[in-house]
Amino acid sequence: TDKPLRVAVLGAGLAGLSTALYLSRAGHKPVVYEARDVLGGKVAAWKDEDGDWYETGLHIFFGAYPNMMSLFGELGIKDRLQFKSHSMIFAMPGQQDEDGNQRFSRFDFPQWLPAPLNGIVAILRNNEMLTWPEKIKFGIGLLPAILLGQSYVSEQDELSVSEWMKKQGVPDRVNDEVFIAMAKALNFIDPDNLSMTVVLTALNRFLQETHGSKMAFLDGAPPERLCQPMVDEIRANGGDVVMSSRLDRIELEDDGSVKCFRMQGGGAVTADAYVSAMPVDVMKLKTPAPWKERHTYFSNLDELTGVPVINIHVWFDRKLTTVDHLLFSRSPLLSVYADMSNTCREYRDDERSHLELVFAPAKEWISRSDEDIMAATMEELGRLFPSEIAADGSKAVVRKYKVVKTPLSVYEATKGRNKFRPSQKSPIRNFFLAGDYTMQRYLASMEGAVFSGKLCAEQVCQSGIAPGAAAAGAEGAEKVDVVIKAGGEKEGEREVVA
Repeated sequence: TDKPLRVAVLGAGLAGLSTALYLSRAGHKPVVYEARDVLGGKVAAWKDEDGDWYETGLHIFFGAYPNMMSLFGELGIKDRLQFKSHSMIFAMPGQQDEDGNQRFSRFDFPQWLPAPLNGIVAILRNNEMLTWPEKIKFGIGLLPAILLGQSYVSEQDELSVSEWMKKQGVPDRVNDEVFIAMAKALNFIDPDNLSMTVVLTALNRFLQETHGSKMAFLDGAPPERLCQPMVDEIRANGGDVVMSSRLDRIELEDDGSVKCFRMQGGGAVTADAYVSAMPVDVMKLKTPAPWKERHTYFSNLDELTGVPVINIHVWFDRKLTTVDHLLFSRSPLLSVYADMSNTCREYRDDERSHLELVFAPAKEWISRSDEDIMAATMEELGRLFPSEIAADGSKAVVRKYKVVKTPLSVYEATKGRNKFRPSQKSPIRNFFLAGDYTMQRYLASMEGAVFSGKLCAEQVCQSGIAPGAAAAGAEGAEKVDVVIKAGGEKEGEREVVA
C-alpha cells in the first residue's frame, strides 16, 4: 500500500518485535503492546538485588538460524554473538578424568571440511558414546530422510522419536546415549513424547549447513542486547512499543472482524490490522467465542499447549572445572548447562562460577518449591562435579541461586501437533498471528519466533487492507508517558498472563 497501515501487535517477545520491525521497514506504523514491564517474552531476563542477571532459559544461537543471523547483521550487532568451538559436548555420567573431574565426550566438527562431511567425520571419530554397528544402523535409518527430503521429514510428525527409532531398526542405546539429551534440549521433553520431525529438522540443518550446529551465546541479557535494538529501530521508523499494557479482550465488528483490542483499564486500541504475538496458551484464552465456533483455525489451537520449563541459576564461591561451551548433562533431571562466567562476556567472572541449568522434563517439578528443586539440582551437580560439588555443601559453597519457572513455555512438540499449527494469516480479514507455534519450518525456537514475525509482516503487507479504515491510537484511554524497560528491576511474572 502507498499509505502506511496502523498495526496493533500484542506481545514484545521475539515474534512480536520481529513482526513490528519488518512492518516498520516496509513503511507501516506498528505499535507493540506488552503486558509486562520487560522485553523478550520467553527470552526475558531480570536483575537481582546485586545487579546480576537471571534469565528464563539458556538461550543458544545456532549457525543454522538464517533469519536470526540476518537480524543480527541488519541491526549491526553481530559482534554480540560469542561463537564457541564447533563441537557438541556430552557429559559421561559416573566417569572421571585423571584429576577426578567429570569426563566429557566430544563431537568435534573439522573446520576444513564442508557439510555434510564435517558432521559425518565428527560422528565417526567419536567412539565413546556409540559403537560402529550402532553408527551404521543409525545411518541406514536416516537414509529415507536424506533421500526423500522435507516431505519425509514432515510425515514423521506422526511418530515420536522412540517410535521412529524402533521402526527404523535403530538400537535402543542410540536413543539412550544421544537422543534423550537431544530431545530435552530441543523441546524439554523425552524422546518417548517428542515428534521425530523436530529431531530430523535439526539434523537436516546441522548436516546440510557447514556451520549449522555451531553454537553462540549472546554477550549479555537478551532484553538489552537483542530486544532493545529492535525496539530502537521500530521507534526510529515511526512505530512504538508500549510496556505494561495488558489485553482484556478482543472486541468484534458485526462481520466478525476485529473492532478493537480492549485493554485492561478500559482503553480501546484501534488499528487497520491486528496481530497477536502472545503465547499460544494466552491466545487460546483470549480467542473470541464466535471465532472458535466458526473456524477450526482457532479451535485447533486447543491442541497446542506450552511445555513447562524450569531454568536455574547457581552462583558459587569458587571457580569450577568447566568448558567454555554448552554442555549436555545426560542427567535424568537436567538437560543442558553452561558456566556463564566463562561463556558470556557480561557475566564473566574469573574467580567464581555462575552455572545456568535447564531442569527438564519439568512437568512433575513445576509445582514443587524452589528449595526442593534446588536440592535435586545439587544432587545432580554432585554427580557432574564429583571433586568440586557436594549436595551437602561441604565443597563449593552456593552464594545464591534463582529458580525461574515458566509453567507454559514454547508449544509442546509431541507427535501429531503440526497439523494443528496455524498459518500467520487467519480467516479473519484484519487479524494475524505470529509466534513459534505458528506454521514455519523452525518449530519451537528463537529462530521460529523471528521467522514467524517476518512471515506475519509479509501477510499483513499483502492483505489488501485499506489504510485509515480505523481510528488510530487508544480511544478512551488516558495518555501516559511510557518508558521502555529492557530488563525489569524486579522479577517478572512466571506464569502465562491473561
